[in-house]
Amino acid sequence: MTAKKIIIEVSRYRPDVDDKPWMQSFDIEWTQDMSILDALASIKDEQAADLAYRWSCRMEVCGSCGMVINGVPKLACSTFVREYADCDKITVTPLDQFPVEKDLVVDIEPFIEKLNAVKPYIIKEKPQTEFTNVTLKSHVQTPKELAKFKQYTMCINCMLCYQACPQVAVNAEFLGPAANALALRYNYDTRDEGAEQRFDVMNLDNGIWPCTFVGYCSEVCPKHVDPANAVNINKTNAAKDYFLRFLSPKGGAK
Repeated sequence: MTAKKIIIEVSRYRPDVDDKPWMQSFDIEWTQDMSILDALASIKDEQAADLAYRWSCRMEVCGSCGMVINGVPKLACSTFVREYADCDKITVTPLDQFPVEKDLVVDIEPFIEKLNAVKPYIIKEKPQTEFTNVTLKSHVQTPKELAKFKQYTMCINCMLCYQACPQVAVNAEFLGPAANALALRYNYDTRDEGAEQRFDVMNLDNGIWPCTFVGYCSEVCPKHVDPANAVNINKTNAAKDYFLRFLSPKGGAK
């Protein structure tokens, strides 16, 4: 393949040296099969050995290489240089809705805390102590039951939806799109009995209610999880749960 040249401008930030992030330009040669992640690897190998960024699977599975490419939150592994062949340059910046640790690497701890807040696992109010036929049967799901929440299991925690979310930009405490999608995934699981615990979190001031349904989070999702729709469904279900707790002596959702 014939190599062509393009300028890639990368955000640099070294906390022990820099007061704030700055942009550094690199001239690279590229071919039709070169991804942005490949381009960063080339820069690191040949021009800036100290360039920091995250990556792992290179196959749009792990979600590690989320970054902002020409202003749009994307995965570097599945975004190709050829898509910007008509541009003067390609800019690559971090998901700066989160604290930037170095160059393109951000602190994911705030995101992990939000995921943990919705208890992302199956909760049983009365844990089974013996594997009887009845117990095993209760853990079997039909294809129809699985289909109800399967879409929301596809999230790879890439955090692109948080970068896209205008509410996260003004309120870092907002639970956010991915965590809400994960909450819906488990609330829809027929094996789970922890919906009330999740509604307690979602009904907080920074739970589901700050969302204004812009929908950009769903637009940038590489796995078509549609977190915006998940938040909307959660609002409806959480409102029902809230009122049922007053009307029913047994409480709301189970």
